[in-house]
Amino acid sequence: MMLSLPTQLVTELTCTGTPFEMGFAQGQALREKIQGSIEALANLEAVRLMKPRLLPFSWFWRLAAFKSERFLQQAFAASPLWIEERLRGIAEGSGVPFRTLAIGSVMEAALSDLGPITTIAATAGCSAMAVSRSASCDGRPMLAHNFDYLPITQPYYFIRRSNPTGKLSSVEFSLAPLAGAVTGINEAGLCITCNYAYATDKGRAAPTVTMLIADALARFRSVDQAVDFFFQSPRVGGGLLMLGDPSGTIASLEISNTRVERREPAAGHDRLFHTNRYCCAAMSAIEVDDRAMHGTKSPRPLRGHRVHQSADERSALFQELIDSEVQFDRVSMQKVMSSHGSSHLPSSGTICMHSDYWHTTASMQLFPSERLLRVSFSPACVAEYREFTV
Repeated sequence: MMLSLPTQLVTELTCTGTPFEMGFAQGQALREKIQGSIEALANLEAVRLMKPRLLPFSWFWRLAAFKSERFLQQAFAASPLWIEERLRGIAEGSGVPFRTLAIGSVMEAALSDLGPITTIAATAGCSAMAVSRSASCDGRPMLAHNFDYLPITQPYYFIRRSNPTGKLSSVEFSLAPLAGAVTGINEAGLCITCNYAYATDKGRAAPTVTMLIADALARFRSVDQAVDFFFQSPRVGGGLLMLGDPSGTIASLEISNTRVERREPAAGHDRLFHTNRYCCAAMSAIEVDDRAMHGTKSPRPLRGHRVHQSADERSALFQELIDSEVQFDRVSMQKVMSSHGSSHLPSSGTICMHSDYWHTTASMQLFPSERLLRVSFSPACVAEYREFTV
């Protein structure tokens, strides 16, 4: 059953100071959510399917914690980030050992590390769009993001006001145990949203994409600056980032373990969208095969379905809807993001996703010029937004 959290129940938290102080505040305030999220993660079918058949789960979990901690140690040694201290602060404040907390961070990378298709444990959805000034009714750029995930994760969502000492403040959507951000906007109006992608190239231990998003929001004022940062930064996992800033610049950034490509509106166009498929030729070359099917190592509801089926269907619907509007406002943008297609029957192939596994569990609108994030922890089709300004 789809869980929809009333807007008044959206958790908001302010974190100020040094990275460790910010993390400690998050860990202390969200202690129960963090502990609950780790327990929920351990009980996910996708995680249970990762366990070798003859290995007791308690041993598997301890091994996963050890490997996750080692991975992050190697990642931060190779690419130091202030966010490491935030993560250690979360562990200290929540009372959850860093080693255990690391599992949640490393799981993010596993979502896009597909490897052989028969060993896929889980993949996620998400849809995003952006319009520049000329496509907006009021001449201001806008972005929208549907976060498609398992409904069991909704109780662990929260909005974080980050006020790092000496850096830019931001408002971010994230999950309780994470130091990174899934979606956010900073005081300069830079907006970033994140979808998962199905990359197959292999890289070395490095920070996750959401960690880099949080770092970029704390440091940069424009799309161009943020894009340069992602091109230069080692990372683990695949993603499609939608970016926008008050100047009206919008861009889709396609990321894998070893490659980054920037995509902008085609000549004469002023809008962009993406789901979970790469569009740039260099990225498509390292994407999981178009014919790949979910196998026995995927959760049961996904088995027998083509991996790219949902993304392809949502992309086709996006193309139809986004070209049908001359200009967008908040209402027409939500209409696109809440679409259930011409049949009006929600499914895994509709932009507002309702499937046997993934659902649109949070919907967001971002307005760079207003430094405004509108959030509903619900499908876009029933969204009642709560507003947060930086």
